[in-house]
Amino acid sequence: MTEQTSRIGPVDIAVLTFDEAVAAVDARIDAADGASVTFCNAHSVNLARTDRQLVDAYADSLVLNDGIGVDMARKLLYGAPFPANVNGSDFIPVFFERSRHDLRLFLLGSRPGIAAQAGEIIAGRYPRHQVVGVRDGYFKPADEPALVEEIARSGANLLVIGMGQPRQEIFAARHAKRIGMASMSVGAFLDFTSGAIPRAPNWLRAVRLEWLYRLGLEPKRMFNRYVLGNPRFLYGVLKDRKRNN
Repeated sequence: MTEQTSRIGPVDIAVLTFDEAVAAVDARIDAADGASVTFCNAHSVNLARTDRQLVDAYADSLVLNDGIGVDMARKLLYGAPFPANVNGSDFIPVFFERSRHDLRLFLLGSRPGIAAQAGEIIAGRYPRHQVVGVRDGYFKPADEPALVEEIARSGANLLVIGMGQPRQEIFAARHAKRIGMASMSVGAFLDFTSGAIPRAPNWLRAVRLEWLYRLGLEPKRMFNRYVLGNPRFLYGVLKDRKRNN
């Protein structure tokens, strides 16, 4: 399972269409060996530049491209953007529709009650899939062994983790061997699915400005990520290009 990748900062991101990404995730579910799938946007690259654990987690994962930032970076560094914007919020529903597996999902993350709400909605939208377990993301390190055992014994074939970066990727990497099944780190997908956080209108998503909508929705939390983070990301990419030329 080796896909073509492009390195953005310290992260190797797969160069895939939606259909190719669906096939790649299906292959990891087939393997049932704890393989991790995750997504990388400009903020992710900024985090990875200073977080060795996240870099290591990414190195062992199928990393899909998310958003206009990494698209621009690939064009600057390699002359062409990614073939598709395989961001989690758009890709995961497509994967649920097109996967050749009857999925058995364990949903982990967000505030108490959110994963359960998302599970009910997913079960209603995709009746061939089952939600076999849910758990919120508010647990202590001491609780992890019991939680990992619960997940491993749940009968799931895909663990969906929505605990934010880098926590979700590090959790998946740390427990991959014991959990066994494939995992997908999905950020705010459970919040979006449950309706706890609204997604941007379609027209904003079409012009790839969903980040601006989220900044307006949560200005305090998103200020560092976008207002400070986007210029920092671009500066890092330009430094990488200069170093490589």
